[in-house]
Amino acid sequence: MTRALLSVSDKNGLVPFAQKLVELGYELVSTGGTHKVLEAAGLNVIAIDDVTDFPEMLDGRVKTLHPRVHAGLLARRDVPEHMATLAEFNITPIDMVVVNLYPFKETIQKSGVTEAEAIENIDIGGPSMLRSAAKNFASVLPIVDPTDYDVVIEKLQTNQVDQAFRKSLAAKVFQHTAAYDALIADYLTVSEFPTNLTLPYEKFDDMRYGENPHQKAAAYTTALSESYSVLNAEILHGKQLSYNNIRDADAALRIIAEFEETTVVTVKHMNPAGIGQGENLEEAWDKAFAADDISIFGGIVALNRQVDAVTAKKMHSIFLEIIIAPSFTPEAFEILSAKKNLRLLTLPFTNTISQNLEVTSVLGGVVIQERDLIGESEANFEVVSKAQPTAQQLRAMVFAQKVVKHVKSNAIVVARDGQTLGVGAGQPNRIDSVVYAIQKAANKTGYSEAVLASDAFFPMDDSVAYAAANGIKAIVEPGGSIKDKDSIAKADELGVVLVFSGTRHFKH
Repeated sequence: MTRALLSVSDKNGLVPFAQKLVELGYELVSTGGTHKVLEAAGLNVIAIDDVTDFPEMLDGRVKTLHPRVHAGLLARRDVPEHMATLAEFNITPIDMVVVNLYPFKETIQKSGVTEAEAIENIDIGGPSMLRSAAKNFASVLPIVDPTDYDVVIEKLQTNQVDQAFRKSLAAKVFQHTAAYDALIADYLTVSEFPTNLTLPYEKFDDMRYGENPHQKAAAYTTALSESYSVLNAEILHGKQLSYNNIRDADAALRIIAEFEETTVVTVKHMNPAGIGQGENLEEAWDKAFAADDISIFGGIVALNRQVDAVTAKKMHSIFLEIIIAPSFTPEAFEILSAKKNLRLLTLPFTNTISQNLEVTSVLGGVVIQERDLIGESEANFEVVSKAQPTAQQLRAMVFAQKVVKHVKSNAIVVARDGQTLGVGAGQPNRIDSVVYAIQKAANKTGYSEAVLASDAFFPMDDSVAYAAANGIKAIVEPGGSIKDKDSIAKADELGVVLVFSGTRHFKH
């Protein structure tokens, strides 16, 4: 008789699967709640107590941790000594294990859950059985995923359970138990940077390709997903997101979370193209579009207010990849959904992003760091020049510093209050970014009111000199260079306001 041991937390599909196993000649062994479900369905099922000759104990903490279970799983069928040992102790081999684990993830996501409740939902016997079965996959079928029930039955019925299939099930087991343990480790870990870093992720989607068509790619969510994430956005219209779409949309969401005011953010290649604020969404869109009406072509737009029809009509007139907002009016949705390939996304917007570790891959490993969530405010500014800023300039500086932290270094933003005018990103030296940002901004309406913001200190006074020569009257930068005094002296010489923010925002 072929024997299957079933012990599952998720009962979906269990009974029909077990019924088909019986039809295929399997003898069923089960535990606790699983046994009750199978018995209630009219199936002949052996209780685990009758296999072990030992009662479940310690409130169910111990029931399958027994030699009669694990010897039945681990015995190699091709080793006569192993089979002789089973016969000596009257142990029946187990040929299939069907286990899914206590709902630890679901438990810790419940509001008000205690540590004691979480710990009781750490499965011990389940992972042990799965690992034993997976180690001996040449003889034992280890099944951890209910979505595999149908394919297992089909292969058993058609006699197609080959070594490759067995190995694939074993691999899935170890992936699953590793992720399960990683989540528990994360829950219990106090150290911010532990000796062994375990990061549980769950597959979100297979991508058509990565950054380029020749690169394979997939997207994964964190095991405990964040609601404010493009991966949790609802796609109201359009096809699934590409690799580049996801990264660009993520950048847009990070940027717009900086602002409580009515704001529109346009993004291209993970850099802000233009950002605008206004009394209403249309005005904010007009400013964002005017900030850079070229780069936005084929870009992404994030809006932190419900999209109305008048703003939708303006966005409809240009080619965009994604529009993401808290919601769309029915009229706005009708206008925008007329574009077949335009993706319309919604999710709950927030100005509070949780502090988590950011992971960046390098050859041979990863580097991790906290998210850069430090905000900008006038309270942290230090005026270091003789010239004093106006209230309008200070507001523009705060706005510009919120933007510059999301621009690739070396990063320079030229802006007025509520609107970017020029963005200089990713240049190998700072003066080139200054030149580029000013060139982008110089001919735009409002340039006479513009301030210049930098993500890091000026290593020399050339940036101040160039900015002043091109009409910039106020500059904000972190400070911290050994040559700060040179920049201050140059600002005083040229009558420019120079403010130190005190916070560097490198984004390589």
